[in-house]
Amino acid sequence: MSDRRSATLFVLLAALWGTSFMAIKAGLDAFPPVLFAAIRYDVAGALMLVYAAATSDYWLPRTRADWLTLLVEGTLIIALYNAFLFVGETGVTSGVAAILVGMSPILSTVFSRLFLPEERLSLLGTLGLTLGFVGVVLVARPDPSDLLGAEAIAPAFVLLAAASVALGSVFVQRLDGGISSEGMVAWSNAFGAVLLHAISFSLPGESLAQAEFSAVGVAALLYLAVFASAVGYVIYFDLLASLGAIEINLVSYAAPIFAAVAGWLALEETLAALDIAGFLVIFLGFVLLKRQALAAELSPVFARLGGLFSGR
Repeated sequence: MSDRRSATLFVLLAALWGTSFMAIKAGLDAFPPVLFAAIRYDVAGALMLVYAAATSDYWLPRTRADWLTLLVEGTLIIALYNAFLFVGETGVTSGVAAILVGMSPILSTVFSRLFLPEERLSLLGTLGLTLGFVGVVLVARPDPSDLLGAEAIAPAFVLLAAASVALGSVFVQRLDGGISSEGMVAWSNAFGAVLLHAISFSLPGESLAQAEFSAVGVAALLYLAVFASAVGYVIYFDLLASLGAIEINLVSYAAPIFAAVAGWLALEETLAALDIAGFLVIFLGFVLLKRQALAAELSPVFARLGGLFSGR
């Protein structure tokens, strides 16, 4: 981190995005999963559009690349990611969901190599990728005799969510639209909400008649829309200007800590020893895959810390 302010904002963002997994789990008792996600982005999209209009001169899509970027983000990063995640969280704890979503930076490397075959993985990179999937197995612990059972399907949905956001991030980097980050996120939130409503409408048991607007459900919905989404993205934009992409990716590995603590405090959830081991293995895989970029991004931080400890 470049300074104390960036470090504070990083921790706050990890807390907001980590506790969102607990809020999703809590709200699932009141709303059908995909409809829950759709209403979240109805509110978040409206808030982000107001924010984008107030802070950015280029918040309306103008070019073909802009529209393609919004299509990819709205479909993969918002609609499919949240549909898979919310359904998956009906069968796994907040902490496990956050750990599995932590596979997204590793999967983005996989997809980058698929679309850019000339970028080959080194031996250490291949080991990092392998460790990531070993970590998933430790967390999900699928029963070989019941791979299509409920206990295996829920983690699989969360892993699909991670794959969806990873694939979307790779495509967005290739498109290179000119629209501002604020405008892109705002419109993709709004477009993603429309797609989520369409998915919800097509599923049995997904209707407002099935929703219970309880105090806990509404509180979870507002927390996700206002704090985890709108406020979270404002902090993200602020950090984007001062931190590199690698340091931003580290949020994925700080968030599970907050998810596990929030799930334990609010929902009495616990993490098994193998869940924690799986998280550490996934993080080690990420470090091996991104070792060169991590070294380049974090070396100034270590140099500054060394100066502090040496008294300079």
